[in-house]
Amino acid sequence: MSDFFTNDFSAVITTGIYCRPGCAGRPHRRNVLRFSTAAAAEAAGFRACLRCRPYRSDPPLSWSDPELVCRAVRLVIDGALDGHTEHELGSRLGISARHLRRLFDEHLGVTPDQLARSRRAHFARRLLDDTDLTVTEISSASGFGSVRQLNRACLEVFRAPPGDLRARRRVSDRLVADGGLTLRLAHRGPLDWELMLGYFRARAIAGVEHVSAHTYRRTVSIEGDPGVIELSRGSSEHLLLRAHLPHWEGLIHIAQRARRIFNLDADVDAAADGLNGDAIIGPLLDLHPGLRPPGAWDAFEIGVRAIIGQQISVAAANTVVARVVERHGTPVPGLGALGLTHLFPSASQLAGADLGDLGLTSARARAVDAFASAVTDHQIDLDGSRTLQELIASITATAGLGLWTANYIALRLGEPDAFPATDLGLRRALGKRVSGRQAEELAGRWRPHRAHAAAHLWLSQPALDR
Repeated sequence: MSDFFTNDFSAVITTGIYCRPGCAGRPHRRNVLRFSTAAAAEAAGFRACLRCRPYRSDPPLSWSDPELVCRAVRLVIDGALDGHTEHELGSRLGISARHLRRLFDEHLGVTPDQLARSRRAHFARRLLDDTDLTVTEISSASGFGSVRQLNRACLEVFRAPPGDLRARRRVSDRLVADGGLTLRLAHRGPLDWELMLGYFRARAIAGVEHVSAHTYRRTVSIEGDPGVIELSRGSSEHLLLRAHLPHWEGLIHIAQRARRIFNLDADVDAAADGLNGDAIIGPLLDLHPGLRPPGAWDAFEIGVRAIIGQQISVAAANTVVARVVERHGTPVPGLGALGLTHLFPSASQLAGADLGDLGLTSARARAVDAFASAVTDHQIDLDGSRTLQELIASITATAGLGLWTANYIALRLGEPDAFPATDLGLRRALGKRVSGRQAEELAGRWRPHRAHAAAHLWLSQPALDR
């Protein structure tokens, strides 16, 4: 596809094919239509290009559309419509299903159901290309309710049944692993793998996470059953996810959560455009253009880690969190060789739990208990359905939790404008005498990319203790 389209999917009227940006095809401009999503192109009757294969990568999640639409898209990607209706999704967002569909049609050119179906079909196509899973396993892994639904979606999106699509895969596509199932997690824009891996290495929770020279590894809970995921560098355009799971059902959502650890869906180009000219952040972007705000596998886990880490060093926080895991986490035998021993305790496990004699102050112990109870009772929702302001308000309404904790959790949850202004590391990076209020005022010029700015300030000085 012609390179004058840099962000949208482009469809060619004369061929009925749509392409991702950068495709080598060069149709005449007058024959080209642009769509903001692959799902919209498919809904308009176009099929995926066999040359650039747009189904093999996920575009970054843009926050340029109205915030309500962006949050709805994130929920759809997380599986909000797997076994649920548009009406239920609208209720989570406080609007009607009719209004939700109208917003999607206006801004994305597709309904929520069409977006969900396209996403499932694309993930299934990648599994058909990259793995030797059976069609039945792929149906379950991709979020389809049955093989019949998978067949119907493949026919609608790719104009061929799953068996024919697998027969067409290229020899180089298949990923062979010596254990587990390996998938490519594509990302757009640069990714500073080494710098971000170092960030996670310094904060790895003993028993739950292990970070080697080249791999991030952690335990995960899949519908109550333990598993392990590993992330490593694949190429300049993708990471490799190796999953060791008890079953493949819902693998599409496991892959999405894994993407969030290294924030692969961050729109780094938009952040760079907004921050490049800044006298403070611009030079840092030049040093590390691939740095992204660190994400998380589990927002509750990050919240507990943040509460425990208030006003103490990273090393001290690591020690205390490891004790919490050892006492209250679920043991997972047989993983000692991988440096893993436990699942992180859930909110319900920590609500009301005995946190004495672990190195926590009584105030911190009460705060962890209050946070776990609020999450368990849905007073705090960590699913991305609430605005940044609503999320911060719900966290700070909980005893013992302040603005720093709320903004830090929000940043790790993927909120692009979260900014923990009182953070000591940020204030040190901005100047020895900068107060939290001054940092907040200064960061106003970095909106709506303050999380991106914070990541660069944190990691601009490796010795910063945050």
